[in-house]
Amino acid sequence: MQKFWTKSYPQGVPSEIDFTRYRSLVHLLEEAFSKYATRNAYACMGKTLRFNEVDTMSVKLGAWLQAQGLPPGARVALMMPNVLQYPVAIAAVLRAGYTVVNVNPLYTPRELEYQLQDSGAEAIIILENFAHTLEKVISHTAIKIVVVASMGELLGGVKGGIVNFVVRHIKKMVPAFSLPHAIRFNQVLHKGAGLTLRPVEVGHEDIAFLQYTGGTTGLSKGAMLSHRNVIANLLQNEVWLQPALDMPPKVDAMITVCALPLYHIFALTVCCLMGMRTGGMNILIPNPRDIPGLVKELSKYKFNMFPAVNTLYNGLLNNADFAKLDFSSLKLSNGGGMAVQKAVNDRWREVTGRNIVEGYGLSETAPVATANPANSQEFTGTIGLPIPSTEIAILDDSGDALPLGQVGEIAIRGPQVMVGYWNKPDETAKVMTADGYFKSGDIGVMDATGYVTIVDRKKDMVLVSGFNVYPNEVEGVVATHPGVLECAVVGVPDEHTGEAVKLFVVRRDPSLTAEQLTDYCHEQLTGYKRPKLIEFRNELPKTNVGKILRRELRDEKAPA
Repeated sequence: MQKFWTKSYPQGVPSEIDFTRYRSLVHLLEEAFSKYATRNAYACMGKTLRFNEVDTMSVKLGAWLQAQGLPPGARVALMMPNVLQYPVAIAAVLRAGYTVVNVNPLYTPRELEYQLQDSGAEAIIILENFAHTLEKVISHTAIKIVVVASMGELLGGVKGGIVNFVVRHIKKMVPAFSLPHAIRFNQVLHKGAGLTLRPVEVGHEDIAFLQYTGGTTGLSKGAMLSHRNVIANLLQNEVWLQPALDMPPKVDAMITVCALPLYHIFALTVCCLMGMRTGGMNILIPNPRDIPGLVKELSKYKFNMFPAVNTLYNGLLNNADFAKLDFSSLKLSNGGGMAVQKAVNDRWREVTGRNIVEGYGLSETAPVATANPANSQEFTGTIGLPIPSTEIAILDDSGDALPLGQVGEIAIRGPQVMVGYWNKPDETAKVMTADGYFKSGDIGVMDATGYVTIVDRKKDMVLVSGFNVYPNEVEGVVATHPGVLECAVVGVPDEHTGEAVKLFVVRRDPSLTAEQLTDYCHEQLTGYKRPKLIEFRNELPKTNVGKILRRELRDEKAPA
């Protein structure tokens, strides 16, 4: 395919990148540890870690993991919010020759059990706040090694003790748990200091991350992201962002706000790993839902890059103190995960002086596939251009490429496209074309300059604050309630979260109430997956063969 869109690239951005310059992601990270040794890499709750400290701690943790007898390529789950232990653990697992399985710490026991079982993870590093969830399911998994971290342990001395006391006893954020064979994170570092990390030969095609995503079928699937996939996307992002980084004021080390959760592919690549690659510092925000707390933390820094989703940008703009911050060093606001609304962009530009530069990608593409020019002086309302070494095709229902200007399914080919879905060859076959394109399930159109616009999304997926919610999963949970006969889930517009989950129910028990269903979902589903609206119906629209027509439920003007 002729990459005509490269004519629209900013000056200096190459059309191709060379991912072969690094043998593995470990090679890339270890270069950063050496090159930027004395720079600050991460900051959290007033504590900073330098690159050489992340280096040292990850060697200790990696050596200890190897000493536990895990086989090469073993899956190690990480279940934490944005705390200092997270990037240390990522580097340790990769350097030890294992695969990182990122886990949402807010998962219910049912959700956690499924992901641990599906991935076959044999070890987990988990913040103690969520250990009670693991306790409920660990006997049904392959987990043999449990490392428990605490909020304060890497903060040091008196401060760390105070933070742990407040978290455990004042705020009561650590429910009681019993994991008899678990070991504390700091104990592991102590034990690892006496061990040697054995170098492991990993290559481009070895799996670095299992990044779980629902795809279009509802069952969560692990996208296998190889070392090649992640290296490629880091190098693609680096050259794409450079025009913005070259804008004044000049800074030696970028400071990035990492308010998005590190278990999400957006923050993992664009914040955590990009920061390592470029020698910058990430400000780790454990709880971005606390907008006043986030604003207070931001007031301590002159930050340069702020990746976020539309809902977070909107939440900050509705905080009076946010506008009082110093934005003189802000170079780039990266929008992704969900559509950026023009009204939010316009307000953001008024307050910060910068547009939100929107991009597009998926867990399956590590994640970035397209983006608007980083130095763009306008809000285009598109998802931008294919980034270097990336091809975009618009396909019809038969999988054939459509001419420019016609609407079809967005398909992506490039070195960042996943190897496939973990242990699901049939699902992989459904989304990969014979010539190597990944079919996104999103519907879009490309213009003559190469800019892509999304005109529709996967038919049934609901996007809540940038997180995918798959109706099959929610319906599967609701259908287990004895009072439910039939149910269906659709997305409806929501001013705060972009979309919200709406549940339609046909009762089996006439006395069933919305409150009862809400309580039931609270036990079974993570917060963003829970229905915000519940409507009871006498019947649901169906096809001739009995399939519920979610499309009709979305399209009709039904009362909430």
